[in-house]
Amino acid sequence: MLDLQDFLMPVALPEMDEESGYTDGQFAKHIAIHVQEIPDLSEADIVLLGVREMRGAGIPQVAKDGPAEVRKEFYRLHYWHSDVRIADLGDIRTGASLADTHAALKTVLQELIQMGKTVLIIGGSHDLTLAQYEAYKSLNQVIEATGIDARINLRGESPLRSENFLLDMLTTEPNMVRHYNHIAFQSYFVHPRMLETMDKLRFDCFRVGVVRERIEEMEPIIRSTNLLSFDISAIRHSDAPANLESPNGLTGEEACMLSRYAGMSTHLGSFGIYGFHPDQDQHNLTARQLAQMIWYFIDGKSRSKQEASLDDRSAFYEYHTAFTEVDTIFLQSKKTNRWWMQMPDRRFVSCSYQDYMKASLNEIPERWLRIQERN
Repeated sequence: MLDLQDFLMPVALPEMDEESGYTDGQFAKHIAIHVQEIPDLSEADIVLLGVREMRGAGIPQVAKDGPAEVRKEFYRLHYWHSDVRIADLGDIRTGASLADTHAALKTVLQELIQMGKTVLIIGGSHDLTLAQYEAYKSLNQVIEATGIDARINLRGESPLRSENFLLDMLTTEPNMVRHYNHIAFQSYFVHPRMLETMDKLRFDCFRVGVVRERIEEMEPIIRSTNLLSFDISAIRHSDAPANLESPNGLTGEEACMLSRYAGMSTHLGSFGIYGFHPDQDQHNLTARQLAQMIWYFIDGKSRSKQEASLDDRSAFYEYHTAFTEVDTIFLQSKKTNRWWMQMPDRRFVSCSYQDYMKASLNEIPERWLRIQERN
């Protein structure tokens, strides 16, 4: 294993030095925390990693430590999921340049992904998603990526890395992104031609109104994702006061639900939560929102451990159906009620109950059609 000590700073919370800082039921008493030395990761299911870097959003320095503010709130929450082991590696050392921080994050992520860990990044600016992606690229892993953001960061004319990083991620060769999904964009922030380009590339984009109306349809999308990047600009200001982008967006509960879906995915290797500017927060409400999203991510991880392998057909209800002369099979988990559908190449892909209902009415499910178009 690569020595990660050179890339990491320990957790520095005053409460960690006090015996009475936390009660036995709270997370702080159940996490292997990097206070003086890096903890043993062999049993860890989820590894937390903080990144303070904000220069990608044009913010050279912040007064408050964003990951520390989130940890204060998260460590106080109660630990319900004894089947999920968690380690907190502390923070990535901020480099002399933005590129140095990106390189350090990529190196640490690459090591953790190779170890088979699920990494949760409490980040700074959203461009850190690019370092997240570079970790997979350095491992030659072809991935499916999903972004949750009010904007689509393809603004090539912008000098801010946080506003144009998707250009590199989606277009630079060799490219390891098999498919990209964008969830909860707000139309007035996105040029129509940008959506046309995304559609031509067979990428799927979902407006915030569609997400809120049918949030359960986002679960199969996130279930298939390897890399998830969540910008807090997707959450409306009233629920995340540090978000000054828009008064509209996802509610706090919806953000928690999407985080739970992420935890339920057995494909997900890294989940970054970005865009938290602690100096803009009010009464630590955004830090509490992010802490509760992490709690729901862990809740989802616990639930994923209950899911059977698709090879164990006794754990699934099996439905044979045909639509437009296509014979296929739908599987429904007896444990989690989640659905899968068989494609013409015989592989099973994540889907929803609505997809099954459409097929049973002799209609082609849109999800099936989009996947076929990309093949």
